[in-house]
This record gives sequence, C-alpha cells and structure tokens, in this order.
Amino acid sequence: MLKENVGTIDRVVRVVLGLALILGYFLNPDSAYSWAYWLGIIPLVTGLVKSCPIYSVLGLSTCPMKK
Repeated sequence: MLKENVGTIDRVVRVVLGLALILGYFLNPDSAYSWAYWLGIIPLVTGLVKSCPIYSVLGLSTCPMKK
C-alpha cells in the first residue's frame, strides 16, 4: 500500500491541526471562507494513515531510521 513517511511528532501535529481546523468550521460556520476549514481533512487523513503523498514525491520522510 502506501509507504509510511510521517513520523510520530509529525503525525500528532497533523492530527491536532486537522481536528482544530474542522472544529473551527463548527465554531464559526458563518464566516466568509468557512469552507476552508474543511481543508483540515488533508492533514487529518495523512496523519492517520502515516503517509503523505507530497513527502513521497519530494523523497522526504520524518520516520525514524531503521537499524
């Protein structure tokens, strides 16, 4: 399937940021760009599946090196 390339700290940050953005929609649904809060789905999903397509394209990884 997808190669894991998102480390633990990166995952936590992504999940928290994603949830915060989605929560922002429910706290402020009448703002002009309220749809933009739904972009939080992207970091939330990449954090939960431990894989980021952009990292794959750029050849990056925040996972610890295996010995």
